[in-house]
Amino acid sequence: MADFDSTDEATNNSGSKISIGRDVFAQLLAFFEDPSPGKGSQFSFLFPTMTTTTEQPLDTEEPASDQDQNQNPPLLDISSVIRSVAAMGMCNFGKMNKLFWTTGQEEARSSLLPPVDQDTTEEETVEEEEEPEPSVPFQSKYIHKFPLYQDYCVEAVKDDLQRLNTKTSLSELIAPEYLQNLRSRLVPRESPQQGPPESTSPSPPDRTVIRVAPCTLWQDLDEVKVTGLLGSLTVQQIRLQESMFELIGSEASYLRSLGVAVDHFCSSKALKSTLSQMEHHTLFSNVRHVKSASEKFLMDLESRLSENVFITRLGDVVLDHCPAFRAHYVPYITNMMYQEALIKRLMRQNRDFASCLKQLEGEPACQRQSLKSFLVLPFQRITRIKLILENILKVSEADSDAVSYLQKAKEAIHEIVVECNEGIKKMKVIEQLVSLEMLLDFGKMKAIPLVISGRLLVHQGPLSLLAVESGPNARMPLTSIHLHLFNDLLILSSKKEQRFLVEDHAKFPTHVHVAPLKAEALGLPQESFLLHLSRNCTGHATAMILIAHSRSDKEQWMKVLKCGD
Repeated sequence: MADFDSTDEATNNSGSKISIGRDVFAQLLAFFEDPSPGKGSQFSFLFPTMTTTTEQPLDTEEPASDQDQNQNPPLLDISSVIRSVAAMGMCNFGKMNKLFWTTGQEEARSSLLPPVDQDTTEEETVEEEEEPEPSVPFQSKYIHKFPLYQDYCVEAVKDDLQRLNTKTSLSELIAPEYLQNLRSRLVPRESPQQGPPESTSPSPPDRTVIRVAPCTLWQDLDEVKVTGLLGSLTVQQIRLQESMFELIGSEASYLRSLGVAVDHFCSSKALKSTLSQMEHHTLFSNVRHVKSASEKFLMDLESRLSENVFITRLGDVVLDHCPAFRAHYVPYITNMMYQEALIKRLMRQNRDFASCLKQLEGEPACQRQSLKSFLVLPFQRITRIKLILENILKVSEADSDAVSYLQKAKEAIHEIVVECNEGIKKMKVIEQLVSLEMLLDFGKMKAIPLVISGRLLVHQGPLSLLAVESGPNARMPLTSIHLHLFNDLLILSSKKEQRFLVEDHAKFPTHVHVAPLKAEALGLPQESFLLHLSRNCTGHATAMILIAHSRSDKEQWMKVLKCGD
């Protein structure tokens, strides 16, 4: 048995020294010996029972034949694996010769890809449109009665509160919880140290920064007034009409803002001249299609109102347009993360773009609204439609025929919202995988494509490896490694500058196992644990002792790696 005359030391996050004693190797071998009557309980206390077999290499998916299986050596226990690993020096990665402790958890890696360079499959890519969808030859009756969509909700709140103060009939048309939500949009939030405000009245008009622009109510429409309906309707019926007209009015406001996004920004030749074709597409995506879908939707909504000013149902109209919403909103919203990243990059790197954009945003058509506020509208709108449908359902009679359509429409819109959110998450995962794939260096070993459907990064970070060496001057140095754990793969690498040199990998959770160590008995730091690969990249079994940077870091790694046991 080799004797250790020296002690290897490393420093953890807290600055304390970690000492690896000279007799650790002897203790390890003693504890890892095959269980005997005198040591069985001691061995089982250190590790759970673990076995390994000789299996096919990772890049071979075909099962071993019966003949091959008969030629395999008998099952090995974990002590034999540790002994063989120590004898061959398998735990000492050849490219990892620096003896140091890596401090701190690595910061979450920001995207390294330009927002316009997406290396994904056709299914996961927002494809460039060949031709813009033509607009519907439709002139909205109400589009100029409402402000831009960015101002619509806030101005509607102000109008509601002012009407409430004058004690008009509108005070009876606003539900208490709805009014409380509206009031919070205008009244500044009180700090935790302050008591409740002395008065619950809204802020005076001169204290608000909201531009005054009247929002039309259903009961204020000329076609409603001439019918004389208001005198014969109950408060509940008027509330229902106002809720349904909100869908029409808000869509008109939304379409007005989309018109600015398309006609003022997207169609600007000056702005387009500062961008490449791909940048222009990434920035505006399929906004023309979104606008066309809104025009068709508003046209059908206004057509329903023109048939009878007393609206009986609108859920069926929403339901009819849900396929178009899904077709256009999902790809647009999925692409939004690249829009924002691209704008930030262009503002830093493209002076011509920044200058042209500033000029466009300062023109009257924008009403001091930024391009980003226009580009985010589709996501705001699709979620708003769901809320409006919910409000209509609250004031509808439960046994009415319109309720079933409203319920189906709300569920259909909810599915689109969920699909949009999933699309955003999916693109973030793909971007993360593509960025990481660019940083991994597999050297001479067979590279593994990271960007595959269903794969996602679960956990990553640096640890220290207790490298067991053999020979007359054997040592147990600490070397730094970096683990990338995916839901189906574990990659071990050494970090060199900004790249990761891959040293080993294994399928997860099939061939990855983790076990606790009785660190004190072995003379190891409390943050130590055992990682066992039953089949690594070469098809062999190997095991290693890893040391986390803190107790919490160890617990986190043990938790995520336990899925393999």
